[in-house]
Amino acid sequence: MDLQTLRSIMTVASFAAFLGIVWWAYGAPRKAAFDEAARLPLDDDDTPRPAEQK
Repeated sequence: MDLQTLRSIMTVASFAAFLGIVWWAYGAPRKAAFDEAARLPLDDDDTPRPAEQK
C-alpha cells in the first residue's frame, strides 16, 4: 500500500464521517431539541429590565 492509497482511504473515511455528522445533526428526532435550544435566549423573562425614563 503506497502513500497515495492511504490518502485516498483517509479522504473517503473523512467524508463518510462528515456525512454521518450531518445526518445526525439534521435528523428529525433532534429537531425539537434544537428548536427548543434556539428559543432559550428569547424565553428568558426573569431578567430585570431597566426603568423607563420619563
